[in-house]
Amino acid sequence: MDIEALELFMDVMRQRNFTDIARERGMAASSVSRTITGLEKELGVRLFQRTTRKLEPTEAGMIYFRRIAPLVSELESARQMAADVTEEPGGILRVTASVTFGQMHITPLLPALKNRYAALSIELILTDAYLDLIENRIDVAIRLGTLQDSSCIARKLNKMEFFICASPEYIEKHGQPREPEEVADHDCLLFPRSGHNLNWLFKNSDGKIMEVQVKGRCLITNSQAIRQCACSGMGLALLPDWLVNDDIKSGALVRLFEQFDVSATDYDGAVWLLYPSRDYVPLKTRVFMDHLIENFSVQSVPA
Repeated sequence: MDIEALELFMDVMRQRNFTDIARERGMAASSVSRTITGLEKELGVRLFQRTTRKLEPTEAGMIYFRRIAPLVSELESARQMAADVTEEPGGILRVTASVTFGQMHITPLLPALKNRYAALSIELILTDAYLDLIENRIDVAIRLGTLQDSSCIARKLNKMEFFICASPEYIEKHGQPREPEEVADHDCLLFPRSGHNLNWLFKNSDGKIMEVQVKGRCLITNSQAIRQCACSGMGLALLPDWLVNDDIKSGALVRLFEQFDVSATDYDGAVWLLYPSRDYVPLKTRVFMDHLIENFSVQSVPA
């Protein structure tokens, strides 16, 4: 069976669109359709239900996808092992990261990596959804926060801290809160976190934690948007260091409660590199992770 046809089938299963797949692969949509039709004839089952408006997998298609995904991954791993004998990283490296973090801290590191390894192709998938690494053939995922239980291997890239910030204009107009309980009297920019309440946690030098209920008229699902609103004087914001360090240094934002460690969930947050749990880590994956570890930097704000 044609391995390329199987890989094409898996891509169609993930995106449910012949046109998008064809555009990514530089081929005609009709060629994608013919390949899937040929696979269906070879298997003797229909893999997709096609209409003029959408493409949906059949039950047989879903079963087939789940069974072959790890097999195709193993074949790709074997192919990569053979290619790595040349000691020149190449092939397609698929990386995923959250949208804002990827734009700020991953994209700027790619030119040097590409210049160093000419045979390496990079697919950077920026999404705030947590993609399954095996099903989506992801080589490396950059995850933020507390690491959840996972069958993947994880490497810590950097510690992550959170700061409560406000613009100088907001402080001038509404005053600067000095004690944690005063936050309850301010307009806060809220970020909904699945499984967690909207309260903020303050930990003092003795390790004692105080939970403060926050309120606000803006609930925003994107950290970059919250940062922009905070810089515009719309309220207090709890944001990660990697996002606001430059604003604090420039004076666009003021860091509040420097005597406390603050969080909305816990204090074990970090930037993590995740890769599939395999006996063999491809050379392309190793050089990418080494490049990030060597060059990644979130310069802390002086206390």
